[in-house]
Amino acid sequence: MPNDPTADQRFFQSTTRDFLADTVPISTVRALGDSGTGFDRDWWQRGCELGWTSMLIPESLGGGTVSGYAMTELALVAEELGRAVAPGPFVTTNAVLAGLVPGADRFAETLTAVQSGETVVAWAVYEPNRGFEALSGTVTGTRAEPDGDGYRLTGVKDRVEAGDQADVFLVSAESERGPIQLLVRADAPGVTVTPAWTLDLVRRTAQVSFENVEVAADAVVNVGAEAADSIRTQALTAAVLTATETVGATGPAFDSTLEWLTDRYTFGRPLASYQALKHRMADNKTWLEACKATVAAAAAAWDEDAAGAAETVSIAKSFAGAKATEIAQDCVQLHGGIGVTWEHDLHLYLRRVTLGRTLYGTPEEHRRHITDLLDTAAA
Repeated sequence: MPNDPTADQRFFQSTTRDFLADTVPISTVRALGDSGTGFDRDWWQRGCELGWTSMLIPESLGGGTVSGYAMTELALVAEELGRAVAPGPFVTTNAVLAGLVPGADRFAETLTAVQSGETVVAWAVYEPNRGFEALSGTVTGTRAEPDGDGYRLTGVKDRVEAGDQADVFLVSAESERGPIQLLVRADAPGVTVTPAWTLDLVRRTAQVSFENVEVAADAVVNVGAEAADSIRTQALTAAVLTATETVGATGPAFDSTLEWLTDRYTFGRPLASYQALKHRMADNKTWLEACKATVAAAAAAWDEDAAGAAETVSIAKSFAGAKATEIAQDCVQLHGGIGVTWEHDLHLYLRRVTLGRTLYGTPEEHRRHITDLLDTAAA
């Protein structure tokens, strides 16, 4: 969602938009909502072929970007996924890649499988009844104890996006050496995956339990200060992409409402002719454009310096999360009774926006993170 995309970036975005329109129209999204999977793995592999999982991977392993700005181009995909309320583990996959890429030489085989879509990965970071601690690089709850050359993992993770479809989890845990991240296969003994209900019909989560799961030494991604830094980078990656997808889903809600107000007549006049409704839509348009600019700035800041983008990313996630939800809710109200029917598509966008508000840090959590950053800077 750059303010001035290049010709290559515009082509990349339009290719993604056309692909989504052809393969996952709203009718397909509704059908997937009634399925037990949420997304089709063959479809996901086709999306991977378009570059959805390549931006953060080094060119030496077959990755690369269109113009050299990885997060900006990932944001273009996220915007289109939101616009189409499309399925797929896009955010969680790229959050995992952000954690694996620093050790690309050690995890080349995994990165190649993830990039092709053959392997589905999920970031297991949330602890039950706790907020998004990853913003500070800390982990409380799930524990990794030394066991020979490796570790033994015990604990529970919830809100694991695409957890019921994942082949591999990147698990953030605590250890005697500080935070630790480990790759754990979904079919490993002691791993139990329980699908969880989410408001979004196709962007689903799961609870994953680890009961004395043996993890080999070569599955340890990082530990200590390195793990804390990696967790923070993953958190910022997930936050930028979720905020952008949220804004992307708000656009069609606004556009359909504007069309409704223009076409719908009452007392012989279109609804759009009433001054009070004009003002509400003008405010919504202003907030929507502000959301777009804010998430674009966050993506650009990440590209410039991922580790130093924390404040800008939290501003974008808190602002877009709060305002996009207000816009979508107002669009429902402006539609009147038809806006709350199952048959109308508006609720699909509201569901995506509402879930995006909460995943990977609520507006309140990101505002608190901003104050923590300011306090640290002032100290």
